[in-house]
Amino acid sequence: MTAITDGEFAQFQRFIYEAAGITLARTKKSLVAGRLSRRLQHCGVASYAEYLKLLTSGAAAAELQTAVDLLTTNETYFFREPKHFEFLRQELAKPRRRAVQYRAWSAAGSTGEEAYSIAMVLEDCLPGQPWEVLASDISTRVLARARAGHYSLQRTSHVPPAYLKRFCLKGQGAQHGTLLVERWLRSKVRFLHVNLNARLPQLGTFDVVFLRNVLIYFDAETKRKVVERIANAIKPGGLLLIGHSETLTGIYDALETVSPSIYRKGE
Repeated sequence: MTAITDGEFAQFQRFIYEAAGITLARTKKSLVAGRLSRRLQHCGVASYAEYLKLLTSGAAAAELQTAVDLLTTNETYFFREPKHFEFLRQELAKPRRRAVQYRAWSAAGSTGEEAYSIAMVLEDCLPGQPWEVLASDISTRVLARARAGHYSLQRTSHVPPAYLKRFCLKGQGAQHGTLLVERWLRSKVRFLHVNLNARLPQLGTFDVVFLRNVLIYFDAETKRKVVERIANAIKPGGLLLIGHSETLTGIYDALETVSPSIYRKGE
């Protein structure tokens, strides 16, 4: 693996902060080197400084997106932080107008496990009623994987057995050890490339937004701006769910705290 100097790492810290609002801690130096080292060889450059010069030259848009993809991708799994999904089930059990479409947004959707988990709960709890799931991420690479809906069985250990049977296909033969989300369920989840650190596209409004385990990568001002953008896209009475290790205290106070990591927009 090509060595990265402290100066080069500092340059990449600035690069990903400007591109995605993400603050890379000093402890991420080896991660940056590991994820980008093969790209240096691919692009025929001898150092991380030369690679960054290529990224910022304006002449390699595809490589720029690849670098952002590699530096922003995080591992996830189905039904991560299960208390949120139990809370969602309780919300969906409340009386509501049947004709109104329920809309959910997985705002940092990564490889899609969160979005499909939401979709399974909505289909289970809203039989015969209209619903939609939007999933977004800054990484086009993980969005492509999410659209495929094809996963290792190791990532599905938290999926309720009834949901596995109802919503998933178990791989056979060459696909042994994998799982494929049913095509009809995949068709009800829309994936979109979105940078949360920039002006949001016209997405409409949502009943619930999952913004989990992403705020920890932002500084305080970036957190405030991101949450404000997303709060504007939540319907009155709608919900914002963040990671259990995250909080909006001292960041954004326009949402009502329901419980730790769960917030509601005023009616």
